Amino acid sequence: MQERIWTLKNSIALLISIAIAQGAGLLGSLATRPKIDTWYQALEKPFFTPPDWVFPVVWPILFLLMAIAIWLVWLKPESELRTAAFWAYGVQLVLNITWSFLFFGLESPLTALMQINVLLIAIVATALIFYQVIRLAGVLMVPYILWVLFAMMLNASIAFMN
Repeated sequence: MQERIWTLKNSIALLISIAIAQGAGLLGSLATRPKIDTWYQALEKPFFTPPDWVFPVVWPILFLLMAIAIWLVWLKPESELRTAAFWAYGVQLVLNITWSFLFFGLESPLTALMQINVLLIAIVATALIFYQVIRLAGVLMVPYILWVLFAMMLNASIAFMN
C-alpha cells in the first residue's frame, strides 16, 4: 500500500520546513537590506551584476526549493543518512546566513569570498546526501548550487575590484 503524503503531520512539517528556510533568508536580509542603498551601491561591480531587484526574487524561490527538499527527506524513514542530511542542511543554512553578515554586515567582500567557498562545499555535500536519501531532494538543490556559484563569481569580482 502506498504511503499517504498529504497527512496533517506531513503538511505541518512542510510548513515548518518553509518557515525555517524562509526564516534563514529573513535573517540574512537583516544584514543585507540596510547596506543595499548605501555601501553596496558605492562598490565597483562587474558587468554581469544583476539588477538589485533580482536578488529578492531569486532567493525566496531557492529557499522554497530547499524547504521542499528537506521536507522530502523528512518524509523518509529514520536512518543515519537522513540524520546526516538534517545536519548538513542545518550547517549550510547557518553558513548561508553568515555570508550575508560577512559581506554586507562587516562590509568585507574578501572575508565573504573565503566563506562562500565553504558554503558551496556544504551545499554540494548536502545535495549529495539528499540525493542518497531521495533523488528529487538532491535535484531540488541544483538551482541553489548554480546560484551560489554565480554569487561566488560576483563576490570574487567585487572583492578584487574594490
